[in-house]
Amino acid sequence: MTVVDSDDALSVPAAKKDLPPSMVERMTLILDAFDARTSRLTLEEVACRTRLPRSTVHRILDQLVRLDWVDHASFGYCLGRRAMGLGGGDNGHSQVRAAAAPLLHELHMQTGMVVHLAVLDGAESVYLDKVGGRMAASLPSRVGGRVPAYTTAGGKAMLAWVDPEQVDSMYGPRLNRSTDRTITELSTLHQELNRIRQRRGLAFERGEAVRGIGCVGVAVRSADGPVAGISLCGDARNVQLERVAPLVVDAAREVTRTLHPELGTPRRGRRTPEIPDSSWSTETLDQLLAVQSGQWL
Repeated sequence: MTVVDSDDALSVPAAKKDLPPSMVERMTLILDAFDARTSRLTLEEVACRTRLPRSTVHRILDQLVRLDWVDHASFGYCLGRRAMGLGGGDNGHSQVRAAAAPLLHELHMQTGMVVHLAVLDGAESVYLDKVGGRMAASLPSRVGGRVPAYTTAGGKAMLAWVDPEQVDSMYGPRLNRSTDRTITELSTLHQELNRIRQRRGLAFERGEAVRGIGCVGVAVRSADGPVAGISLCGDARNVQLERVAPLVVDAAREVTRTLHPELGTPRRGRRTPEIPDSSWSTETLDQLLAVQSGQWL
């Protein structure tokens, strides 16, 4: 026996009587609406993509939000931790995404580049959010997708603030290659992470994860280590990563302040992470970037 919602029976035109009647089918349609080209959708966009009644979409989305399959923030709906395969508890990911969302959109509007928000899950980076308009479709990254952390700017920015012994336990002496520019030696990775720390957290990569794509990333940090990584990505042939780097630093600072306002006053016995200064002059930035990896020049 099929149960049909009463308001749906009143609101659905005769031409739409062939809509999937079961709740499972409707939930699947809604989750499938969040494809690799976008990370956030409005209620109207979900209803348009699924061709389901708006009232039905709203009710099912509310249920999916309560069950952590979908998140809801000021910029719309996006896939939740269950849909992204994170498992376990939320680990504060929803809070990180909510704090970062307006800044990711601002970064995209300022630069026209693709913006990623990622977290470490073991040796991998997991994308929590992706903003980038039409250019985003040309990148294989997707919300919920996983990549080796050492291949991306955002991942390396986070690894730089992980204990070296823990990095050793994550990877063997040989690292898998994604492109001909990927770091493949653990000793070389440690050298790169040291350079990132000397640059006060700025990480770069050109073609290490995806051939022809360049990225700059900075970690959002707490007193206990990296919380997330924010990165800007674009065509490696045209983008000047060193010029947009301060914008990523600004975003990371703002997310850190939102998540950890207490870091302004260090607790006794705990070290407050040094957040890169966003008021760099061109000369200061050039000096920082002089300590750099030949792989992205």
